[in-house]
Amino acid sequence: MSEIIRRTKTLATIGPATDSEEMIDQLIAAGLDNCRLNFSHGTYEKMDEFISWIRKAAAKYNRHVAIVQDLQGPKIRLGKIKDNYLEINEGDDIILDHAVTEHDGGLTLPVQYNLAAKVKVGDPVYIFDGKIRTHVQEIVSDTAIRLTAENSGFVNSNKGLNLPDTDFGGDIFPEKDIRDLDWGVTRDFDYVAISFIQKAEDIITFRQMLEDRGSKAKIIAKIETKAAVENDAHLEEIVKATDAIMVARGDMGYEVGAEIVPVVQRKLLKLCRKHAKICIVATQTMSTMVDNPMPTRAEVSDVANAVIQGADVIMTSEETAMGKYPVETIKQIIDVIKYVQSEVKTDPVTVEPGEEISQNYDAISEAAARLAEKIGADVIVCQTASGATARAMAAQRPNLPILAVTDDERVANQLSLVYGNIGFVRETNDDCGIALAKELKASGYLQPKADATNLLTVVVSGNKEATSTDTIKVRYI
Repeated sequence: MSEIIRRTKTLATIGPATDSEEMIDQLIAAGLDNCRLNFSHGTYEKMDEFISWIRKAAAKYNRHVAIVQDLQGPKIRLGKIKDNYLEINEGDDIILDHAVTEHDGGLTLPVQYNLAAKVKVGDPVYIFDGKIRTHVQEIVSDTAIRLTAENSGFVNSNKGLNLPDTDFGGDIFPEKDIRDLDWGVTRDFDYVAISFIQKAEDIITFRQMLEDRGSKAKIIAKIETKAAVENDAHLEEIVKATDAIMVARGDMGYEVGAEIVPVVQRKLLKLCRKHAKICIVATQTMSTMVDNPMPTRAEVSDVANAVIQGADVIMTSEETAMGKYPVETIKQIIDVIKYVQSEVKTDPVTVEPGEEISQNYDAISEAAARLAEKIGADVIVCQTASGATARAMAAQRPNLPILAVTDDERVANQLSLVYGNIGFVRETNDDCGIALAKELKASGYLQPKADATNLLTVVVSGNKEATSTDTIKVRYI
């Protein structure tokens, strides 16, 4: 039963360091819950291999593992730089020209997006993850802008640019994303992550794109732009519109300032719980483990604090995509989660008097979670067709395992990204939750407390014709 005690989940980016069936098997055997495929890199043939290996390992270990298709979004990048290296000195005038196809070694650089049509004089432009900081000095032509470097450094080919004050006018689904989405809907991804979201309307537009293609994938909105986080009401509308949030702390830090990121993370965690949405904490969670077998104490504290704040998921990026110790990284994160959750309870979500209550806020689930803890229940079982009941229960953050029984394999996979939930695919009826608890007790998967013979179970179910939870049962098994 140790696996269900760990309520915060893991999500690993798959890449060159984990590019084998054996490595995927080792990750899932180590306890990895979910896999992210980054469509900024890789071919469709390679993605097919990853999907096949993940599904095979999940079946081998009798696990439900969600696969996330992460679309690149309008990531603005430099083009190819001569010899893949160019030194920049403070005070240099740099030209970024969309019309340039070949770099000659000078300070006129190719860029993969026509910034001249979007930027204004004075807009900041941060190159190579903020390593070179500049401002727009002049719109030189219909395709070129002039910047002045404010510090010295260097750039390489295809490095990204951040423009926190530039409005891209809804231009957030480039042709590459559309191609990748069209391919992805034929591969049945469980979630699709969309990058550089600026407003709730972006998510509404993308949801229609999914529906038009017949996809039942859930949406993860990556929060990384200044436009998304500069207004609290605006941010809440984004949370309400999506299925899940990724706190993309890397690009967000360049857009708004590193000191603001922890505050935004805390706001998002509270909003996601209030509206029964998944919250994924991402970027540099264990970044020193790219090269070292152990994390720093600061990284352990970072993960621990995310767990205490109630994160659904801790995500790795380069640690598992490019690092030397991908399996060890997942094991380390799991160790932190287990210890923290054994020592510190996550505070229940609170709705202030007079505060708007979300349509996803489920009073029955709140009552069930509090009841389960008051009576000392061993487990909560959710009977759920769509996953809504299980997500509503997870939003209460009970300090108990949540078993979700559904007849839909996709729902079980999607719930693997949700706090505390372990999905089981069974034929559903009015008593399927009790039947599952009996089955798992008989197998030894569930065990009553040391001084008890019966398993105290709280079963929660919803109305199939609605999206709300309406029934609580308490049973000794």
